[in-house]
Amino acid sequence: MDVIGGRRRGPVPLVVTGPLSPYESLVRTELVSRGYAASSVRDAVRMMRRLSLWMDRRELVAAGLTPARVEEFLAFRRAVCSSEPVARRSLGAVVKVLRHAGAVPVPVEASGDAVQEVLADYGAYLRGERGLAAESVRCYCGQARKFLAALPDPLDDSLARLDAVQVTAFMVRHTADAGSVWSAKALVTAVRSLLRYLHVDGRIPAPLTGSVPAVAGWRLDSLPRGLEPQQVSALLSAPDPESPAGRRDRAVLTVLARLGLRGAEAAALQLSDIDWHAGEIAVRGKGSRVERLPLTAEVGEVLSEYLVEDRPRCSATAVFLTARAPYQALTGACIRAIMGRACERAGLPRLGAHRLRHTLATTILRAGAPLPEVGQVLRHRSQLSTAIYAKVDHEALRSLAQSWPEDGAR
Repeated sequence: MDVIGGRRRGPVPLVVTGPLSPYESLVRTELVSRGYAASSVRDAVRMMRRLSLWMDRRELVAAGLTPARVEEFLAFRRAVCSSEPVARRSLGAVVKVLRHAGAVPVPVEASGDAVQEVLADYGAYLRGERGLAAESVRCYCGQARKFLAALPDPLDDSLARLDAVQVTAFMVRHTADAGSVWSAKALVTAVRSLLRYLHVDGRIPAPLTGSVPAVAGWRLDSLPRGLEPQQVSALLSAPDPESPAGRRDRAVLTVLARLGLRGAEAAALQLSDIDWHAGEIAVRGKGSRVERLPLTAEVGEVLSEYLVEDRPRCSATAVFLTARAPYQALTGACIRAIMGRACERAGLPRLGAHRLRHTLATTILRAGAPLPEVGQVLRHRSQLSTAIYAKVDHEALRSLAQSWPEDGAR
């Protein structure tokens, strides 16, 4: 507070001077639109002002604010005050806005980052040419990184000399340590995809997908593992009902349990996907397909409560958002974390979100629905995907069982 003529007045508005002054209005507007509280915006602009003055003394222009200069400024702040963590957090928000606007340089990925460069190109190929969803791209790139990181430096020379013997040796070694058949199969699929891309891109001399051995495993060799009704109820009741984040988590779990959505599908839901008048919800599934499901009363109730009472007011269009600014759409990893926390609170072992999808399918079967109807609810493209649930359709299986011969024990 300042005192003028014996009267108090409010804080003097912060004004940014120096090389960053043209961007003050942009930073304020962007931070407000991303849901930052007024106090957080003030802290960020205050840090922007200090940074701009520091740059001015060193005769730096905005384009000279490289990542190294940012770290140099933070080191300066550490020397003059003890609030470096706060400074880093506030400054991080400012720098993100400036980089997004093209006002300051974007950091170039470093490391022995030939691997990172190949993965960036490969990810762009998966998104643009193959049309894979973001979560699928993440999984493929994660597996591909293991293969590329195993090659000796320099990477370009290793790829140019890559042969079938090296590929097969890597796969035999790593699939043995995968932990499960499905993990090994995921590695096989990703490496084959990577090798196809590397050949098309001219980085390897020959198509080597045939040198990736298959993993022994058979369709329908396991039982779908559903949960009991009381376990589902415990999961839905697990999130904290007194906090906005807890009520958001309950809405997420209800969507998974009652509509059978995959975790990535729940994360991808947009506000425009909910048709309240028609009582339908559009789901963006595998293969970029958009399908419509009925919006049940229970799901509609928890969604409307979350959207009206707890969802942050911001420009983001996703249904489910992070609980703290900057507000962003939840990711598949966030959905898995929500499920994990609910399992812990409900006293259950950590389960994947897909377990709720299995539970919905087995519940529908027990209610007397035929397998094709289960496939429609789960939005399977192939009947083979639904066929596994025949194993838990006990009523249908009972009609196929042959009676035990009376004298069979003799």
